[in-house]
Amino acid sequence: MIRFIKFHENIGAIFAILAFFLFSILDVFQKYGTIFHTVFQIMLCKYLFLFFLSLIESVRKNNKFFWKTNNIKLQVLRSILSLLESGFFILSFKYLSLASAHSIQAFTPLIVIVLAFIFLKEKIDTKTWIAVACGFIGVIIILRPGLGIFDIKILIPLVGAFFLSLYQITTRLVSYIDANETSLFFTSITGIITMSFLVNFYWIDFSSQSFFIFMGIGIFYSLGYYCQVIALSKSPANKIQPFHFTSFFWAVIFGYIFYNDIPDKFTLIGAIVIIIAGIYALKFKTISN
Repeated sequence: MIRFIKFHENIGAIFAILAFFLFSILDVFQKYGTIFHTVFQIMLCKYLFLFFLSLIESVRKNNKFFWKTNNIKLQVLRSILSLLESGFFILSFKYLSLASAHSIQAFTPLIVIVLAFIFLKEKIDTKTWIAVACGFIGVIIILRPGLGIFDIKILIPLVGAFFLSLYQITTRLVSYIDANETSLFFTSITGIITMSFLVNFYWIDFSSQSFFIFMGIGIFYSLGYYCQVIALSKSPANKIQPFHFTSFFWAVIFGYIFYNDIPDKFTLIGAIVIIIAGIYALKFKTISN
């Protein structure tokens, strides 16, 4: 029985690594997309694919009433937070390298721990607080204020990380009352309606690259999502979450291959500090639980 559980967890780990690899390729397409299109057009593409994913999930689970929710206000709040975090991260790809954006995004799990303490009244021990403090130091290293080379655009993914953390907190609350396909449906519909309105004011005509960009975004978003679903079905979430940090290393590799971006020493050192602090916090939190 123990061997069977470990085998399933190993399968889950493999799919988690694959999921974050695919999401990293997605980011390559999203960054490329910001050259030719607005953030709102890219987001509309993602939410259209998310809508079809919600339909596929409802059919797969034979849920005929997937559009019904037990808390409409919480679903709307979660959907708005999804719009904000996605928008800020895609915007960060327009102005920053993939590595710089992901180095800040790696701070998200530590923000979640703090927000869970504030809103969900979760207990946090001293060692976890130390890990959070170390992660914050890592962010300061990346921001490097006072050195005369501070770039205000680096705050864009930091704002995105804050909204992503709130999104993950509300997702946890929603998961207690609604099915996953219900959340997918509300998020996609909110995104489609909002982005359909905004693209009327911020529209850039399609170019020869547009089909390639939007299909790449849709395909890798969908594949990454389903790999993540499989991973979570095989392993507990606390076993999967640390693999999120592999995204930074893929960002460094893909950033160099596709955009010839090489992160500076501050970004590398800060990201390593954040990742070590995040893994330690998640690992210790798992053990203590």
